[in-house]
Amino acid sequence: MTREQIIHFDEDVNRLLDVLPDAIQAHLRAHPLLTTLYEVVMDVGHPPSIRFDSEQVRLRDFADVNFSDIAHVVQRIGAFNSDNRAGIERTLHRISAIRNRQEAILGLSIRVGRAVIGAITLIEDLIKEGKNILILGPPGVGKTTKLREAARYLSTDLDKRVMVIDTSNEIGGEGDIPHPGIGYARRMQVKSPELQDRVMIEAVENHTPQVIVVDEIGTELESKAARTIAERGVQLIGTAHGDDFINVLRNPTLSDLLGGIQPVVLGDEEAKMRGTQKTVLERKSPPTFDFIVEIKHRHAVAVYKDVSKVVDLYLRGEEYQPEMRQMDQGEIIKQDAVIHWSDQFDTDVVYSPDALTAIFPFAVNTDRIYAVIQQLGVAATVAQTIADADILLTTQSQIKTNQKVKQLLKGHRLPVHVIPSNSQQHIQEFLRDYFRLDQSDDAIQADVSSEIHAICDRVIAEGRAFDASPRHSFHRRIQHRIAGERQLSSLSIGEEPNRRVRVYPNIANSVNKRYVHHL
Repeated sequence: MTREQIIHFDEDVNRLLDVLPDAIQAHLRAHPLLTTLYEVVMDVGHPPSIRFDSEQVRLRDFADVNFSDIAHVVQRIGAFNSDNRAGIERTLHRISAIRNRQEAILGLSIRVGRAVIGAITLIEDLIKEGKNILILGPPGVGKTTKLREAARYLSTDLDKRVMVIDTSNEIGGEGDIPHPGIGYARRMQVKSPELQDRVMIEAVENHTPQVIVVDEIGTELESKAARTIAERGVQLIGTAHGDDFINVLRNPTLSDLLGGIQPVVLGDEEAKMRGTQKTVLERKSPPTFDFIVEIKHRHAVAVYKDVSKVVDLYLRGEEYQPEMRQMDQGEIIKQDAVIHWSDQFDTDVVYSPDALTAIFPFAVNTDRIYAVIQQLGVAATVAQTIADADILLTTQSQIKTNQKVKQLLKGHRLPVHVIPSNSQQHIQEFLRDYFRLDQSDDAIQADVSSEIHAICDRVIAEGRAFDASPRHSFHRRIQHRIAGERQLSSLSIGEEPNRRVRVYPNIANSVNKRYVHHL
């Protein structure tokens, strides 16, 4: 936190402390963790509870909160809106009320709001691209903070016309003049949450923004409004309910944000070629958002860069592990996205999706292709449709006697590769030749494996990254596989002929260890 941010926080937190009962005020002003204050909870009949970033404390030595304490706070803040939220003018703090059946307030959640410069460092490159970004994550991980900083960055650093849809005044703060944390972005307040979708459309129709920033897309109407905004060429950055993209995809109200799901009945022949049942689930339409960002921790995110592909793979039963990013002493560490074959193919081998060759088999056994891919470790997969394929693989007999190949290729300019027969040996010979593999030198492969195991031992022992020697792509794939089996992260770095594997401590484990240590 910079000196300017500390000063600004001191001013803001003092305004929050001023609304609290005197005893709680005095306790907090003297507390060593004041700068990490996150929330104050006051419930009638219970002692107050204070939550900091690293701990939660119930003030058991204090008298129980009473109605006079609640009234003391309510008289010093703005009015509550229809979703029982209020604020303090020109600050980002939020006060939420719990009421009884007679509408009397029984409890208050008083949450500290902060504008954090640099909160989007991990995803700044995505925001710059002008694509639509959906941010997901559990409560309290900083989704709104990232939205606020995105609005400031786009409007101030990139000089774009940004419009913030501020339903509960969480992004721009309470009052008519928004908090400086959103920069030069304009702000449209929403009278009540059920009107958010109308204000989203109004913003586009009346004010010609280049970017719309909106928090908590949670209804079908808001989902449709988001699609309308995206279709009009306006960049949309928003958050939605759900810890990960699967939560959103399975939510019938929000699934349209990711393209939606629909059942499709396949013909007998296509179902046989796919190796699936006749009724399958497929994506209904293009997704509203281009990127998904799942916040795993305040300094760690998962990034899905091709939402269409991610959803399609998920519906086919293949797991897509996103790109992982984390801040480590001011440096961004990235772990590339990978695809895990589904359990039906009985393998844990992972490959980079950017390097995969998608093979569409016609009259070639799919299970045999998968078996050979696993055996050779080549960067290939089986395409479910010809539209997804890079090449078509078939047999000599099909080329000679069947016009179906020509019909399949109509409208698709794909290279056709022909093997003598549908045998595992011929499939293996084709893939060896296609990927130019030479596996005859067992000594080289033993050396490759021995080296990467030694590198993994050093990474585990010392907790930092190490590089292997430059290797051919086939040998690098072996090393990536071994690193994965050792529960470590790995990347290929450098240019040919010096391209090599760098092994990192597992990012997810590192994040968890840091977080546990911090707590």
